Amino acid sequence: MAGLPVVSSNRKVAVIGAGMVGVATASYLLRDGHDVTLIDPEPPGSGASFGNAGCFNPSSIVPMAMPGTLAKVPGYLADPLGPLAIRWTYLPKLTPWLIRYIRSGTPERIEAQARALRSLLGPCLESLMPLVRNAGAQSLVARNGILIAYRSEATWRGEKLAWDLRRRNGVAWEELDADELRQFDPNLSRDYIRGRLIPDNGHSVDPGGLVAALAEAVQRDGGSLRYTRATGFAMNGNRLRAIVTAEGEVAADAAVITAGAHSRSLAASVGDAVPLETERGYHIMVREPEVVPRIPTTDADGKFVATPMRHGLRLAGTVELAGLAAKPDWRRARMLLTQAKRLFPGLAPSYEEDRLSMWMGHRPSLPDSLPVLGASTRSPDVFHAFGHGHVGMTGGPFTGKIVADLVSGRPPPIDLSPFRADRF
Repeated sequence: MAGLPVVSSNRKVAVIGAGMVGVATASYLLRDGHDVTLIDPEPPGSGASFGNAGCFNPSSIVPMAMPGTLAKVPGYLADPLGPLAIRWTYLPKLTPWLIRYIRSGTPERIEAQARALRSLLGPCLESLMPLVRNAGAQSLVARNGILIAYRSEATWRGEKLAWDLRRRNGVAWEELDADELRQFDPNLSRDYIRGRLIPDNGHSVDPGGLVAALAEAVQRDGGSLRYTRATGFAMNGNRLRAIVTAEGEVAADAAVITAGAHSRSLAASVGDAVPLETERGYHIMVREPEVVPRIPTTDADGKFVATPMRHGLRLAGTVELAGLAAKPDWRRARMLLTQAKRLFPGLAPSYEEDRLSMWMGHRPSLPDSLPVLGASTRSPDVFHAFGHGHVGMTGGPFTGKIVADLVSGRPPPIDLSPFRADRF
């Protein structure tokens, strides 16, 4: 990689997982002169990094377990178009995670979690864009903000605590009344009465393609990619010797776990019992839609995002708690289209199946909304970088930079104590 600094303490580093977090980590490790191998059984950017809403939101610092959220859960579950579903057969296994989730929602903990998230998410775009330019992928990133639209005064008032939390952490936005909302995007339904425009946010018009382009740049610049599943670590005492994979060992003297929702067993093998759960997310894509939003638009009442992308209109969101193995419930994707027609009445009343595509994927979620970042308990050579929940695209770039500092022996640029693996 021409013109980039190279350090003398070169290490052979394996990055396990080729989503946004893993690819950004590999990119920054290469910039430090390390010998980098990405390990993933699937192509880069084909997991959660492919199917998300595509947003880069430094404003997404509000933890899931906000005061009052628990009281809304019965209503969410009773609503077939609601943003939350739980497979009741999975509830016994899920219960310990839910208990930790409830305990994380005290006012003091919420304030601390938001501060930690802001420190991690705030540098998103300034960390991402050097990698994007290096990959020649500028056309895949737009930096023109996101819009949040409100259908009811009750929802507007109900989010006051969340917006106060954003304000205290330096997030800026513009308030829009009904007329300003329509002037900003005439395609919006007149049922929406208020809006908030966050100009510092951005999005990708093809998030899976963006991660794939960054991974191609990693390989062009000297990194390698192994298509196999990592299952553990071969150690000499507490020092790493190799990554154990389904196809044999991959020699390494440092490793980073960035395997998203599949990271739990790998973390446990190096001494860290992390309560990682999967929030299953869905999307539906409309090819050649009649209307698209001007910028990514969140329906605050429906809890989903409509994002204009180069292959059509993506509708993404909702949460299903059902584990890694359950089959998709495609009604969760189709109901997003029903919701979207309320947001954009110019969409067609119905669509032929060949104009629609659906996806389900796994967000790696921890009960306090914070990822795990830092060295593992059992080995100073194995590092955690997983559990970003809904903000993997946003948190991935700066996470990669942080991990490169740790692997290279530099102090991290932010306080990592809120993200330690043993906090539970």
